[in-house]
Amino acid sequence: MALLEIQDLKTYYYTLRGPVKAVDGINFQVKKGEALGLAGESGCGKTTVALSVLRILPAGGKIVGGKILFRGEDLVKLKDKRMREIRWKGISIVFQGAMNALNPLFKVGDQIVEAIRLHEPKVKKKQAWERTEKLFETVGLEPSRAKHYPHEYSGGMRQRGLIAMALACNPGLLIADEPGTALDVIVQAQVLKLMSELKDKLNLGMILITHDLSIITETCEKTAIMYAGKIVEQGDIVTIFKEPLHPYTQGLISAFPSIKAAKRRMTSIHGSPPDLLKPPTGCRFHPRCPHAMDICKKEDPRPLKLARDHYVACHLVEMGKTG
Repeated sequence: MALLEIQDLKTYYYTLRGPVKAVDGINFQVKKGEALGLAGESGCGKTTVALSVLRILPAGGKIVGGKILFRGEDLVKLKDKRMREIRWKGISIVFQGAMNALNPLFKVGDQIVEAIRLHEPKVKKKQAWERTEKLFETVGLEPSRAKHYPHEYSGGMRQRGLIAMALACNPGLLIADEPGTALDVIVQAQVLKLMSELKDKLNLGMILITHDLSIITETCEKTAIMYAGKIVEQGDIVTIFKEPLHPYTQGLISAFPSIKAAKRRMTSIHGSPPDLLKPPTGCRFHPRCPHAMDICKKEDPRPLKLARDHYVACHLVEMGKTG
């Protein structure tokens, strides 16, 4: 059984102009010890997926359909008390803005100790501090740094502190939302390497949210490509990057430079992402797709299962016109 299974999830944001269909019927699974990379342009719904799983959507956001099964339990139907028990102990998250995620008025160690004692009331403060110091060692921070405030940390140290906090209650699933944001490439590589090592060491399930495909290839076993609230293609890393079938996936990979392959001119995807208040009819990518047909403008393609766990939602693939 999958650790996490998303079934036809729909999450909308209700505004004065109408509902924004940020996530509109997506499906994927994450197994124990497996990392899934969720990729796509800004505004495609990646972060909304994470917030939906944890049920921490902002005002106006609502899960309107589907299931979020974690260890067989549907999180959508849970009462708030049970959901609070699952956050941190079952599912934890590393937010992209480390400085915003940490409270500047409290020492980082105190914030982690608070999380431990909130979810494990029987743990004494001294024991919680000992665990916090071990967590700091695990993520490559000097234990004495637990007694410092967030503003006394560098960007990379704050990110490591957030990872330590996310691991404080031994979760089964870790969600990382753009963990390398605002970090230089060296520190970013160190943080991502740390997360990958911790995933293997602790046998965590992980969802890595990013728009950088190179990060996914280095840290994940599977990837799901999102566009305008839908998953257009998903599968294992090798299949997706060697044999991308959806025109959007092909466009993303073509726009990504390689330091090993022969030099070539980068291509871009023309146009802009659609307005999710009034998304296009049919396939949402058709206004930007160079291969769009009449059926693409009328009918929303269903995910087609190909070899292994490779899924593609594209009329071209159904008709055998790409690949």
